[in-house]
Amino acid sequence: MKADDKKRIAGVRPDSIASEVGLEPGDVLMSINNEEVPDILAYIRQTDEEEVVMDIRKQNGDVLRLEIEKDADEDIGLIFAYPLLDDPIRCCNRCVFCFVDQLPGEGMRPGLYVKDDDWRLSFLMGNYVTLTNMRDADMQRIISERISPLYISVHATDPGVRRRMMGHIRAGDILWQMRRLARAGIQMRCQIVLCPGYNDKEILDNTLCDLFSLEGAIQSVAVVPVGLTCHREGLAQVNPVSRESAADTIGRIGAWQQRALKKTGRHFVFAADELYIRAGIPFPPYEDYEEFTQLDNGVGLVTKLTHEVGEVLSALRSFNGMRKKTISAVTGVDAGPMLHAIADALQEKTGITLNVHVVENRFFGPEVTVAGLLTGGDIVSALTGQNLGEALLIPDCMLRDRDCMFLDGMTLKQMSEALGVKILPVASDDGGALIRACLEA
Repeated sequence: MKADDKKRIAGVRPDSIASEVGLEPGDVLMSINNEEVPDILAYIRQTDEEEVVMDIRKQNGDVLRLEIEKDADEDIGLIFAYPLLDDPIRCCNRCVFCFVDQLPGEGMRPGLYVKDDDWRLSFLMGNYVTLTNMRDADMQRIISERISPLYISVHATDPGVRRRMMGHIRAGDILWQMRRLARAGIQMRCQIVLCPGYNDKEILDNTLCDLFSLEGAIQSVAVVPVGLTCHREGLAQVNPVSRESAADTIGRIGAWQQRALKKTGRHFVFAADELYIRAGIPFPPYEDYEEFTQLDNGVGLVTKLTHEVGEVLSALRSFNGMRKKTISAVTGVDAGPMLHAIADALQEKTGITLNVHVVENRFFGPEVTVAGLLTGGDIVSALTGQNLGEALLIPDCMLRDRDCMFLDGMTLKQMSEALGVKILPVASDDGGALIRACLEA
């Protein structure tokens, strides 16, 4: 692929500066302020000025120089064919828990089969990266440009354990790398994928001890159970997180939280909701999750949604005169009890009937119980022939934002046609949005 293709403009936002100056899809960004644009981070830095000079090659080959005056933080409005303006950094790890390796050979969106481990996506989108595929030049750039925060997949700080889990010779350097980032003032959020027999029990304690030594630079740590699909032929043996191992992990996390609270006034490390569900242990109170910084790891999601739904319903006036209606919602096994409780509270307050459909994951297997990994095919199979009422609510975590597509490539339009019902995506981490969707459906 030509380098120019990575700088090609795919779209122009309406009413933007780019639209006003006549930029069009197919044009190519050549330079900004007489400098090359190696990637999207450079683009952001170069355009974060009040005066910007852009060289653009039009589709007819003419080169156009644009002198733009704008607010310092105003977006120019370009959408690029390559969001990074560069190829993503590929992942060379062979992690025993890698989800990409657990996908079926076909039947998924093509992009899901691409392994990346790009620190730029970590900063821009909150993707978790391992640092094993990072060059020293990348580390130096992060430090010199103060690119922060970064989202780090740690899993274990013991060099031998981490190399065994990740299948990469440089995997054992993680603690040295994080200390270097911490000395430079880079903030980090961390993730530990818990694999029984690899990094649990005393290994987990040692990892948390090492991370806590960097607590000034590490904002929070999430511990999540390994996800195992039914497509693991030829892969390393990894045991699922059992009820006993989930309870043991929660106990260890609780002990570290108490240490952190005494020293810093913050909890520091959090267990994913899945661990409480598997252990049969009640969730911590709302306040214990602090700013809910680990929602993307499923930390505190049930507690946050339940709390917000309760607040919104309490603030509603009586709906005695409201037209009664029936709608439906779909979710995975883990969130089923929560959504049933919300449906009961909603009906008591408003008279709206919310039928909850808990769908088992047949595509990935019964060990996968989160809503975000349900496929369109499984949902259609489970709900065909059901009376879904006036609308079907689905959590937006099931979809890829750009084209409203499920993991298996099914679109919202295709699902709506198959089930014969209007489908409404709802923010999966916003209880208020859920209630508003029920009221407005």
